[in-house]
Parts: sequence; C-alpha cells; structure tokens
Amino acid sequence: MKLQLALDTQSLEESLALVAKVQDCVDIIEIGTPFILKEGNRPVTAMKKAFPQLLVLADTKIMDGGAFEASAAFAAGADLVTVCAVAYDATILGVIEAAKKAGKQVLVDMIATKDIVNRAKEIDAMGADYLCCHTAFDIQSTGASPLAELKLLNKAIKNGKSAVAGGVKLATIDEIVEEGTQIVVVGGAIANAPDPAAMARAIKERMR
Repeated sequence: MKLQLALDTQSLEESLALVAKVQDCVDIIEIGTPFILKEGNRPVTAMKKAFPQLLVLADTKIMDGGAFEASAAFAAGADLVTVCAVAYDATILGVIEAAKKAGKQVLVDMIATKDIVNRAKEIDAMGADYLCCHTAFDIQSTGASPLAELKLLNKAIKNGKSAVAGGVKLATIDEIVEEGTQIVVVGGAIANAPDPAAMARAIKERMR
C-alpha cells in the first residue's frame, strides 16, 4: 500500500521543502491539477530531479488529446499520469498506449462518474494500471467520503489496482486500510499539519 502526497496550492519552493521533510514516509509525489495549471510541467521535472527515489504523478486529469498530453507529462519526468473516467474511451486508450510506450503507468480518476461499477469494468478491461475513487474537493464539505465508492470499485475491477482520494486523513485511514487499496492519496492532512513529517509517519504506520 503506497502513500501519495498531493501538492496542489503550494509554490514549487514550498513543495520541495515539504517533500524534503516527508520523503522517508511517502511513496508517490502528486503534482496536483492546480499546480500544473499554474506552473505547467516544471514542478514534475523539478520534483523528479530532486527526489529520484520517489514516484512522481502528474495529476493531468486528461479529458482530450490523450496520447499527446500524457506523452508530454512522461517526457517531463512523470512516472504516472491521470485521465478522467468520464473521458471518451479513445482518449483513455490513447493515454494507456502512451504509457506503455514510455514504460510508465496510468491512473484513471473516477471523479464525477455516475455508474462507477460499470465504468470501472470497462476501464479495467482497457488495461489501466490504477482506478481511483475520488471525492471532489467541492463536495467534501457535504460529508461525502470515498469509502463507499472504494468498496464498489474493489468489487468491480479484476486486473488493475484501486486507489482512493478526497479528504483522507488520520481519522478516516483505518476504514480505508481495512477495505484495502493500493494507493492512498493524502493532501492537506499532511501539507497543512503543524508537523507534516509526524503526520505522514502516523498515516503510514496505520497503513502498515
């Protein structure tokens, strides 16, 4: 089970300093969508250069131009990219093909997917490496949790692996670990903690 740290609103300098503190406790560094929209692929390259031992995920949330956009992120140093499950099949297949050519991986974000079971089965058959149930930031205030979707996802997929994101914190990690998943994505719970290293360590210990 891998711990993924999501970096969304920090500057590149702040992000590098944060990862330096938590690098022994995390497995994947996510360059979040807001970060990429602001800085392009520059943080992807910088993070991979600074921490080559860690996997770097570019949260591109691709919706079109699948092969083209994925290839650009891989060329910048990304080990994984994301594509939205609600995109056309041709787009998702383009991302998967680009990943295969580069020897990299794809995480399909199930955010806003209405029929998560059937769509997960379709995407799993395409050859995606990971499928991620994701409670959107904009609806987390309603009390929504990704746990229910994770249970559905784990039953639906046969080939790929599951991931979970969206408001995950120390208070909710035990239920997620009990259900089982391969990647747990945590953002603000670590980045905004008074002691990020201690929080990352605590979450990682629960995952073990």
